[in-house]
Amino acid sequence: MIKWADVIHFTNKGNPAPEKRVEKTEEEWKQILTPEEFQVTRLKGTERSFSSEMCSLFDPGIYECKCCGTVLFDASEKFESGTGWPSFTQPIKENAIAYHADRSYGMVRVEVVCNVCDAHLGHIFPDGPPPSGLRYCINAVSLSKVK
Repeated sequence: MIKWADVIHFTNKGNPAPEKRVEKTEEEWKQILTPEEFQVTRLKGTERSFSSEMCSLFDPGIYECKCCGTVLFDASEKFESGTGWPSFTQPIKENAIAYHADRSYGMVRVEVVCNVCDAHLGHIFPDGPPPSGLRYCINAVSLSKVK
């Protein structure tokens, strides 16, 4: 189980190695993503809070990266955070997610990206439920739900 100390370690000392890498040019990403998906995943945008039905869906399933199809989260780790974005307590595997310091907008946060294709997913915070205490706050447009 990943804890906040692990997140800080990865952010400062380097992320776990991904199983593979997917790299495309900006034009290739634009060909396969909608404009909103491109803005969020490739340009580090954020969708409006409460703009996705995914926030209130808690059916069993797996969530994968919208860009490369890498499995990222299991619905069993999803919880209602009240923030307006889908929230999870753990990734499906330790090396599915990469962590980067984000000092934009005058804040200090930890950005989470797909470790395979570098798609911006959202941010992680140490205010989630036990036992991990983590809240992966994820843009719904960064994810696809696999039934």
